[in-house]
Amino acid sequence: MRSIWNGAISFGLVSIPIKLVNATESHSISFRQIHLADGGRIRYRKVCELDGEEVPGAEIGKGYEEADGSVIPITDEDLAQLPLATAKTIEIMSFVPAEEIDPLQMDAAYYLAANGATAAKPYTLLREALKRSRKVAIAKYALRGRERLGMLRVVDDVIAMHGLLWPDEIRVPEGVAPDVDVTVRDAELDLADALMATLGEVEMASLHDDYRDAVEAMIAAKAGGAFEPAEVPGKPAGGQVIDLMAALEKSVRAAKASRGEAGGGAGGEAGGGAGAAEDSAAGGGAEVTPMRRAGAGRKASAAPKSVGGKKSTAASAKKTAAAAKTASAASKKKATTAKSGAAGRSGAAAKSGTTKSTSAASAKKAAAGAKKAATPRKRSSA
Repeated sequence: MRSIWNGAISFGLVSIPIKLVNATESHSISFRQIHLADGGRIRYRKVCELDGEEVPGAEIGKGYEEADGSVIPITDEDLAQLPLATAKTIEIMSFVPAEEIDPLQMDAAYYLAANGATAAKPYTLLREALKRSRKVAIAKYALRGRERLGMLRVVDDVIAMHGLLWPDEIRVPEGVAPDVDVTVRDAELDLADALMATLGEVEMASLHDDYRDAVEAMIAAKAGGAFEPAEVPGKPAGGQVIDLMAALEKSVRAAKASRGEAGGGAGGEAGGGAGAAEDSAAGGGAEVTPMRRAGAGRKASAAPKSVGGKKSTAASAKKTAAAAKTASAASKKKATTAKSGAAGRSGAAAKSGTTKSTSAASAKKAAAGAKKAATPRKRSSA
């Protein structure tokens, strides 16, 4: 790779000769301005406004325009004679943890290559020191006519330098944040967490510029004369999101479906069902399907048994009366036993019908109850 700057890294009293190489490149497709009538190129010519003549690049220099319009010429020799230690040196000032650098300050990236065999030893020393300290170096350097701020870190086995904007070049985000008070519920945060977890992580190396591919394919097709405009996909429906909970739940289901995962429902995973119910109660419009209780069906089907229970009660009463008469003719001890059994059977019969009886106090009461139960009752027709 071609170097764009030669100098040295100043590391205390250690000087490391290096070459500066661009670490990034642009793959953007460039277009030319043309005359629509005949396709001719539109070019900009550099013309002197005093004599109206076109000026070649070798005769073009720099100048500073003052407030009154006068221009002060500035040459490369003038800039080279500035009393700056960073004119040809990347001067390391301090070492700080990487998390202290605001990503907003990040600018162009460069690779620092050791310039010559003598630079290999101090270059490796600085690289290993950065690795072991897990810190980055903050440095100052001059490039393209101005002094800049830089950050040195290790990438693989190479020292890389990121140009940094000066702190006063970062604009304060005034009037950017929403100017209304918004309350975010825990249920909404849970669904957002579920969506983040479903989307998961991505290999940065797998990301690709699809737009550039489409433009290149279109240019190739037009060059071959076989270009057919593709159908433009419809734009997604815009507008304000009314039901945030429903939108989050649909997003989680869509993300799972795109990954081929089962269980697209998001409400059960992150408390979405409860959150949707709260949102519906608050007028958010989320739909909640009530759950069926297991006991409801059984209670409804048990009601018709009361009609059949009366028939079984009459039959049981007749059997009880016969048992009571037999018990009276027997001995007192046997009668007591028989009457107790009749009372138990009477209680069982009463439990299955509409009348409940827990126990019989005596055989006489049981016989009387059985006789009464044996009397047929008039039932109203259904």
